[in-house]
Amino acid sequence: MGISKVYTQVERIPAALCERAVQLSTADVHEAMGPNARSGLMTPRMRALNRGLTVAGSAITAVCAPGDNLMMHRALYLAQRGDVLVVVTHAENSGAQWGDVAAHYAAAKGLAGVVVQGCIRDTNTLEKMRFPVWSTLISPARPLKAGHGSVNTPVSCDGVVVHPGDLVIADGDGVVVVPHADAQAVVEAAFQRMARDESAIRAIAEGAHPWHTSGAADSYAQLDVEEIDAPCPRGA
Repeated sequence: MGISKVYTQVERIPAALCERAVQLSTADVHEAMGPNARSGLMTPRMRALNRGLTVAGSAITAVCAPGDNLMMHRALYLAQRGDVLVVVTHAENSGAQWGDVAAHYAAAKGLAGVVVQGCIRDTNTLEKMRFPVWSTLISPARPLKAGHGSVNTPVSCDGVVVHPGDLVIADGDGVVVVPHADAQAVVEAAFQRMARDESAIRAIAEGAHPWHTSGAADSYAQLDVEEIDAPCPRGA
């Protein structure tokens, strides 16, 4: 029999920083991470159940045994207002990790949202609730509540290493995770990027073309390109 490790304390992201981060998009945050951008981005498998929602909060992590969500429930019990629950099971289709009962409790407790590598269920109710949920799969499969696992330990969720207390930002595009130590700098850089995009949009409204405002023209000029002022021959 294994031993489950559960850490009850987490060094969280300051609430004020989370309140700023929720104004950003995952695209802005992802690109603001620079060389680490890919390592913090979950794959397109991780989908929002409800579009039009954005969350930002400290990660509370849980690893659950196949077909079991006991450790999710312990993590949910320990989570605080504004947290994002990150739940992982490596037997993803073995049993639902999240459903409407957990969501009602999480909403009442003030959690920001939940990210699940695995199945969720009760999606009709979850959609009506508009509680923010991201998952890789959907299934009504019944979970047990008896298995070993861990709470608030580092986890690999959909290819991204998530430490307890990391900044999790999620929206209709996906989920991005920023290491705790980098959160302040990345959020500020993301706001700068957002301001540049807003400036470009204003320029487009005044007649500019994205070919120029995006920097594409400058990059294109550096390539060895042959432009031919004629239709491409058929069969070419």
